Amino acid sequence: MQKRTKTRLARGLFVDRDIDRLRQQLTRFQPFLTRRAMTPSLEEFDLATERLIGEVFGEASEMVEAYEYAKLGEAASLVNLPEEAQEGGAQDIDRESLQQRKRVLESCISELEAHRATNSHKYRSGSGIAYSPQVADYMSTDVRSVHAETTIKEAGRLLQKWKVGSLLVDDGRRYIGIITDTDLSRKAVARGLDPKTTTVKTCMSKPVLTIEDSEPMVEAVRLMNEKAIRHLAVTEDETIIGILSLSDVLRYYSGGM
Repeated sequence: MQKRTKTRLARGLFVDRDIDRLRQQLTRFQPFLTRRAMTPSLEEFDLATERLIGEVFGEASEMVEAYEYAKLGEAASLVNLPEEAQEGGAQDIDRESLQQRKRVLESCISELEAHRATNSHKYRSGSGIAYSPQVADYMSTDVRSVHAETTIKEAGRLLQKWKVGSLLVDDGRRYIGIITDTDLSRKAVARGLDPKTTTVKTCMSKPVLTIEDSEPMVEAVRLMNEKAIRHLAVTEDETIIGILSLSDVLRYYSGGM
């Protein structure tokens, strides 16, 4: 069994200093958004940022994973875009990836500030019970799906069209899996599969992992981290009514609704 170690954040150490360090890192990141030539390079900046986040939140934390995910961007791989859209698509993916890096850094700062505030003042509701945010507060109700025989090229097009990061996969009777932008890039592109003939059932993740909408967000984060996934189907009385993604988790950490 892997030995558990407490992070600096769990021990309450250096919170003020870590907030300052992350703010400085966010300031250093701003020139990348304007596409200016920078020293260090973006790759060197990413390494330093992941190292810093790992020091604060733990190397296996969802914040580190969120930053790694941000480098990929929310968009599906270019292999799934029409040829005439690839040049503009590449720019959009790069821009979105940069914006996601920024959002992760901002979420890290917000998490530390919330931690500091919680330990300074124990806020309670009028009833004397602290409210725990639920999955229903952050999930997306925009549930999209494709048939198992759909090609991954078409799945990529639909991800772009609907601006989502995942699609449930059905066989005409029930949901049998989920296909994500990460599945397309890591499973399809990395394996050199033909997007025009390969179907989503070849690359989908299965089974569909679910969580009830009444569960606390901390349980959703725990489950996503334990299963190493970025999307959860949300159920109400065992019927899928929404999707919880890593972007929603970041919103939860940043204190947004």
